[in-house]
Amino acid sequence: MADALKRKSRRNIDATDDSQKVPVINTLDDTNVSSDIEIYAKEVLDALIADSLPPTPNNFSLYFDRLLEDKSENMRKQIHDMLVLEESNDEETTLELEKSLKQGFSSIKNILNTTVNLYKNISLMTKILQKRKAELAKDPEISEAIGIVSILEGDVSKLNSILKKQSTQMKISYDATVKIVKSVESETIFDNQFGVYNKRYLLTKIEQEIGLISKFKHKSSLILIELSKTLRKNIKNEKALTLMTRTIARLLLKTSRRSDVVAYYGNGLFAMLLKHTDIESAKKASERLCDLVSNSNFFLADREIQLRISIGITDIDTEHSVEEIVVSALDAVEKAYESEKLDYAVALRAK
Repeated sequence: MADALKRKSRRNIDATDDSQKVPVINTLDDTNVSSDIEIYAKEVLDALIADSLPPTPNNFSLYFDRLLEDKSENMRKQIHDMLVLEESNDEETTLELEKSLKQGFSSIKNILNTTVNLYKNISLMTKILQKRKAELAKDPEISEAIGIVSILEGDVSKLNSILKKQSTQMKISYDATVKIVKSVESETIFDNQFGVYNKRYLLTKIEQEIGLISKFKHKSSLILIELSKTLRKNIKNEKALTLMTRTIARLLLKTSRRSDVVAYYGNGLFAMLLKHTDIESAKKASERLCDLVSNSNFFLADREIQLRISIGITDIDTEHSVEEIVVSALDAVEKAYESEKLDYAVALRAK
């Protein structure tokens, strides 16, 4: 029987396999949620065994999410609510720490700028006092006032000298903080502008996925998403384009699964690493995403603009490097621009 199991072909988890006799759950009974979860967990475990994958926490979580897509909306909602209550994600904690770090750095920068402006104002006050002293000197009858101004000028000069030294010390501290922040940023995984993972994290995850594919022989895909080139040509307002791009980021997060990696690649390009997803399933995901975006109109002043994206799809395999896989997806984005019927295209790569 073990040999028969080994000879089984890998099952596409996005399709229905009637030969797998596992419990099928359509709804969850509020009075017996725990029991239904146990049945569903058994289904997930059977799917992993059928695909000859080890039931590691990562694989189980991935299949748990993927199989859930075929269940009823009621079941998905109840399981999602349970996951939200118990979820404790180290990467999410890291993202929050990175946000706090950058916010702290911005506060330090604001303090420095305020101190510099204060120093400039004190210097300006010194010049004004010197000017008024010169004006008073022209009238010999107000020599007493000149004395008072001279004393005040001396006091302001001392304050100015102290503030200059403190400002210099603060600048030194600021420069040291800049070095620390840059060092930390070289290891960050979060893109602060769009609220998704960054390019560095994406490339690391693709490299890891290549290693997993080499060992377990499953299929995974990468898609690159960009605001339509035609739309970008017609919209000249850079601020509006940035807001549109942020809208795309929010929609990507909304439509993604927990196992997907949503990242900002740069130059207006977003990426989604779709684990255990073949090209056909990636095409379906791209269609859903294009529909979601096209139904999310953007208002610019009194104009209503229909958002549109272009998507490039490629598979991840062990025959190509991370760079070659990304370039393949970039080429597919260009193909999508040329397509008159579809907003996505699949890369053709030599094996």
